[in-house]
Amino acid sequence: MRIGAHVDSTNPLTEAALRNADVVQLFLGNPQSWDKPAARPDAAAIRAAGIDIFIHAPYVINVATPNNRVRIPSRNLLTAQAAAAAGLGARGIVVHGGHVPKGHDIATGIDNWRKAFERAAGNGGFATPVLIENTAGGDHACARRFDVLARLWDAVGEYGAGFCLDTCHAFCGGEELPGIVDRVRAITGRIDLVHANNAKDSFDSRRDRHDNLTAGTIDPDLIVDVVRRAGAPVIVETPGGAAGQTADIAYLRQRLE
Repeated sequence: MRIGAHVDSTNPLTEAALRNADVVQLFLGNPQSWDKPAARPDAAAIRAAGIDIFIHAPYVINVATPNNRVRIPSRNLLTAQAAAAAGLGARGIVVHGGHVPKGHDIATGIDNWRKAFERAAGNGGFATPVLIENTAGGDHACARRFDVLARLWDAVGEYGAGFCLDTCHAFCGGEELPGIVDRVRAITGRIDLVHANNAKDSFDSRRDRHDNLTAGTIDPDLIVDVVRRAGAPVIVETPGGAAGQTADIAYLRQRLE
């Protein structure tokens, strides 16, 4: 099982070595920006390094929204990010499931996701697999509660959509962790990546604040069980910089022996 961390994008290979990571996740720019990703001079080195790479799409992307001024740029930026990720040999690009505003039917958001994959398929598909991530908050989110996730997958599963399971997001979004891997697979048929994070807040708090694996409000045994059962690459997005993440990676490896 390959385990690593979300790292600063400036020198990801150096950051990986500091953490003894097999896999890293990074942003390709400012996660709050609409700017298209710039070419990276270290692309060849990243491809040759033997480190598995995942890209996290910017937070501003909301493919689900009925607002054309956000949805269309979101779709375009996701396409550009996927192309840039392919240039690094990335295994996937993680993107939040998005939401619709209060008063709008969630079916609109689900249909907008379908249209995004449909349009991409008409152009040969996304250049890198798109991994939709479950989210912690929002009554009108497309990937928070699993009853809605099932409706989303009915719309996008045929296009090869991937799934990223975040333990903090699930717990704070109101989904129990025991048995969660089986519940997700019953919906999506797959788990492509696990974000192994503890939480600073309580169950169903709808807050997205990560904590280190042996801290926080989630029993660490539950996180380890999710990782073991999922059998997918693992990224910790935990605080404490290199020291904190190195400790979390080592903890997972020790528990999984």
